[in-house]
Amino acid sequence: MELKIIKKSAKEIEVEIIGENETILNPITEVLLQNNDVEYASYMSNHPDSKKRKLYIRVKQGKPEDVLKKAVKQLEDEIKTFIKKIDVKSKK
Repeated sequence: MELKIIKKSAKEIEVEIIGENETILNPITEVLLQNNDVEYASYMSNHPDSKKRKLYIRVKQGKPEDVLKKAVKQLEDEIKTFIKKIDVKSKK
């Protein structure tokens, strides 16, 4: 995965993600949209077969890159919790 910041301002960030698809971007966008500090979040692609995606975030307050990091951390925590629950269930 390669990341390139295409556009950045105090309230907006646009990141190009190369080598990933909706599998990672959809959950990130969903978590971003649950955050009250986020005004808008979306990802896009020029073509479904393209290896490049763009993630766009506009925030009401805070830094957009901090909001993105927080969303990724939240997903990481949710996945760890999910793994622990699988481990518990598989031991029964």
